[in-house]
Amino acid sequence: MKQITPLIILLLFTFSLTAQRLSKADQLFFTKKEDSMKDLALNIIQGRTKEDRVKADSAFTRIFVRALNSPHSFQYPFDSLVTISMLCPADSSFRIYTWQLVVDDNRIRQHGAIQLHTDDGSLKLLPLSDRSDNTIGFADTTGNNKAWMGAVYYKIIQKKKGAENIYTLLGYDENNIRSSRKIIEILTFNNGEPLFGGRYFSFEEDSIFRSSVSRYVMEYKKEAGPRLTYDDELDMIVMEHLISETGEINKKYTLVGDGDYEGFKWRNGKWVHVEKVFHYVTPEGKEPVPSPLRSDDGTIDKTKLKNNGEVEDETPENKTPVTKPAVVKPKTPVKKKPKG
Repeated sequence: MKQITPLIILLLFTFSLTAQRLSKADQLFFTKKEDSMKDLALNIIQGRTKEDRVKADSAFTRIFVRALNSPHSFQYPFDSLVTISMLCPADSSFRIYTWQLVVDDNRIRQHGAIQLHTDDGSLKLLPLSDRSDNTIGFADTTGNNKAWMGAVYYKIIQKKKGAENIYTLLGYDENNIRSSRKIIEILTFNNGEPLFGGRYFSFEEDSIFRSSVSRYVMEYKKEAGPRLTYDDELDMIVMEHLISETGEINKKYTLVGDGDYEGFKWRNGKWVHVEKVFHYVTPEGKEPVPSPLRSDDGTIDKTKLKNNGEVEDETPENKTPVTKPAVVKPKTPVKKKPKG
C-alpha cells in the first residue's frame, strides 16, 4: 500500500477546511465575484492601449479587494484568474497575489498584496507597493510591503532557520525594453509584518570571493530565456549560467544562458551558492547525433541493420526483408536395420 505523503495530507486538510467554512451560499458569492473579474484580469495584460490596461487594473483591484473582504475568502482559490499569480506556502499562513501592468514598452509595474490567514476568517490584507524604479542597489536592499522590489512570483519555498520560517520566492520582472529579470526573493515576518530581502545568500564555497546580497537578481537580454527554477529531486534552486554575447559582462542586456547551471543549496539557515550543479561534460566531437537508417537518397544503410541483427542482405528491389525466425524441423528418425 502506498504511503500518504505530507503534501497529500496538507491538501486534504485544506480541502476539509474549505468544505467546513464555505457554505454553498459563500461558494456562489465568490464564484460570481470571480466571474466578474475574469475579463478585467485578462485586459490588464491584453488591453490594446495603456488606458485600457490601466482602467482594467483599477477596476480589477477594487472588485478583488471587496471579494477578499468577505468572510473566509482565504479558503476560496480564485483559480480561474489565470493572469494573477497566487501562491501559498506549505504552512498556509498567508497567500501572496502578484501581477504586472505594462504601462508602455519601457515601463512595467508590478502590483500585489499579502493576505494573512486569520482564525476567524476576517481579512488582514497588506498591499504591496512597487518601489523598484526608485531604489538604488536593487539587489542589496530590504523593505516592508510599502518598499517592495516588484516581481510576479511563480514559486514559493518554505525553509527553517531555527524556529523562524524563511519563505523564498522565485519571480519574474519584464523590467524594460532591453532586459528582463528573474529574482530570488526572501520573505520573513516579524509579528505579522513582512520583510523582503535579507542576508540569506552565501558565496562562501565559490572559487572567487563574492559578497553576500539581500536578493539574487538574474538580469538578461530581453529575447533570452534562461531558466531559474526549484528542483525538488535535488532540493536546490537551479539557474542557468549567463554569459555576454559581446564580452561585455556589465551590460546586462547582452547576457544569455550558456547551457551550464549553477544553483543554491539550503544549508545551516542560508542559501549556499553552488558554482556548478552538473559536472559531466560531453567531450567535444562526442555529442549525440541522429543516426537514421536511410541516407538522403533513400538508400538503407544495411550495416546498421546488420549490427542490430535484423537483416542479412537486400533484395534486388532494394528492399530489406526482416529476417524471420528459423524454423526448426524435426529430425528424421534413423531407420534401424532389422536384425538377422
